[in-house]
Amino acid sequence: MAKSDPNRVLRRLPLVTGGLGAVLLFINRILTPELTNSQSRADVLGVILSALLILTGLLWQQVRSQIPDAVQLIGEEGFELTSDLPDAVKTELAWASRLLLLNTVTKAIVIVYQGKVILRRGILAKKSQVTPGAILNRVIEKQKPVYLVDVKAYPGKIEFDYLPENTQGIICQPLGAEGAMILGANAPRSYTKQDENWIAGIADKLTVSLKAGVGSTDSQ
Repeated sequence: MAKSDPNRVLRRLPLVTGGLGAVLLFINRILTPELTNSQSRADVLGVILSALLILTGLLWQQVRSQIPDAVQLIGEEGFELTSDLPDAVKTELAWASRLLLLNTVTKAIVIVYQGKVILRRGILAKKSQVTPGAILNRVIEKQKPVYLVDVKAYPGKIEFDYLPENTQGIICQPLGAEGAMILGANAPRSYTKQDENWIAGIADKLTVSLKAGVGSTDSQ
């Protein structure tokens, strides 16, 4: 179901005000027994202002942002964390994933590191194993995040079968050269630039913690 526009009253205010002003000007004009030059000039100015308000209201109605439809993701809510991680890393992962679920539109989180799924949280899909596809491999290789704003528009969405099947938006955020954080949202085009910056900051912190706690495969 689409959410209602919280600014609908504000958007309609110029339209209503302009229309009301035009009606009052018309009533004042027909009730005036003798029209003076100054009143004629005032009426012209009033008509122009009312027209501008009505035009502004119509434009606001046309350019208003559309709130994307949110869906109920298919899956069970849960929290899975690899048991063989150091306690400090577990705490960091739990903290970071909770922040993402509470402060962004994220509904599902999967974190892959050194070829293993070390965390799943939020709405969980039936499949828990991650087989990296072209998109995830490119994210890790290029060290640049990828945001699929509307999943159904991307043929490559099939590789994300470890997220709820009706996930609407996906962010793949690298965790250094050995992992990535995959986030799923329940509405398309729902991550803002501020969300993306927030996610990148958390990912940078997690990368440092994982390197220190889990180590690098290069040194093993």
